[in-house]
Amino acid sequence: MKIGVRALMGGQQILSGSADGRRLLAALVAATPVSAPPVLFLDFTGIEVATVSFLREGVVAYRDFVSASRQGTCPIIANASPAVLEELEFFLEARNDAMWSCRMDGHGDAVNHKILGQLDPVQKKTFDLVARLRSTSAPELAAGSPDEKIGTTAWNNRLSALVAKGLLIEERRGKLKVYKSPLGCSSHS
Repeated sequence: MKIGVRALMGGQQILSGSADGRRLLAALVAATPVSAPPVLFLDFTGIEVATVSFLREGVVAYRDFVSASRQGTCPIIANASPAVLEELEFFLEARNDAMWSCRMDGHGDAVNHKILGQLDPVQKKTFDLVARLRSTSAPELAAGSPDEKIGTTAWNNRLSALVAKGLLIEERRGKLKVYKSPLGCSSHS
């Protein structure tokens, strides 16, 4: 599902300020179906600039909202200008946080996807393991790393933290939670 940010903001090309960010948050919440799909693309086509305060109160707050209320939904920044990506990355790095970004091709497929911001070393290692395995669970990770003596609960906490950041999707298979990347499996450098 793709949600056009410019349309929600009345056609504005420059988005600034926390008040407008909160207005975007309200519009995004209203535009999100109750049973949202696993991936929501926040399309920034036509947006020249968005300030940190706007992104914090709109985009990052929305990511936190869907994480808390709609398990398994990952908002992904799509088609953002270099200026918007720079502002978002600056904010995310300052918070030791991360989000997905991508471009969308003419068929509506996500291409050139990457993670903006940064992950701490433990989160990066966990993300990279999931990316390599494509799909996994906490018990599988615990069984696969007996030399590290990391138990299922610790793996589950690490995986849940990545779900909260919108970097992984969590699916239930009976009582088991399985984790995978919503986009490709490449991490940022």
